[in-house]
Amino acid sequence: MLTEKRYEIILSLLKEKGLIKVTELMDSTNTSESTIRRDLCTLESKGLLQRIHGGAKSINYTSKELSFKEKSTKNIHEKNILAKYAASLIEDGECIFLDAGTSTYEIIKYLRNKDILVVTTGLNHIDALVDNDIRCYMIGGNVKLNTKAIVGSHAIKCLNKFRFDKCFIGTNGIDLKAGFTTPDCEEASIKSCAIDNSKISFILADNSKFNEISFVKFSELEKCIIITNKENGINEYKEITDIKVVVK
Repeated sequence: MLTEKRYEIILSLLKEKGLIKVTELMDSTNTSESTIRRDLCTLESKGLLQRIHGGAKSINYTSKELSFKEKSTKNIHEKNILAKYAASLIEDGECIFLDAGTSTYEIIKYLRNKDILVVTTGLNHIDALVDNDIRCYMIGGNVKLNTKAIVGSHAIKCLNKFRFDKCFIGTNGIDLKAGFTTPDCEEASIKSCAIDNSKISFILADNSKFNEISFVKFSELEKCIIITNKENGINEYKEITDIKVVVK
């Protein structure tokens, strides 16, 4: 394929997606990794894109994240399957952390009769926890309006006072090299802090999250156990960390 044609394909995909991986570009252009990386270097030197780990992003890419309401309507069946299994791992007497994502929100309805303490940064989560008669603690800090999550330095300071038996975290992307990623720097810091302060950390991720990279890395793969419904194409991930596959 001619060089100019590859450039056209790369820029077209970036315009459509905002962010794309080297492997996707290799498939789309039927060329080698070294060729794609040279193309990205050239296009970056012309100010047409910005290279990132494992790929490239559009100059105008803003890492826009869907709101809590928008996310809550996606992959509902899969989220419920993973949430029910996650809840089964929580034992009486434990202190757990739920991050502000929609996947972790679905866990709450399965916790009603458990004698536990739940710490969360999710505004929606608090209402659901109270409605289900679950002892809970709300982390203080700045409110991120679109995801209704508590973030910021005060939230980190507050979160560092706790030690959790288990934490349950959502993710936007899982990649062999990039690890677990999310669109927002402040939410990434919250996730990292909770993982560091937990005996065991779980990532809830439906099959769409694998081989995806978002803007900010918040953990290495080996630090967390993945709960997913993805059955195929995960053998390489299994070599790095424990994966619980839940399919119903």
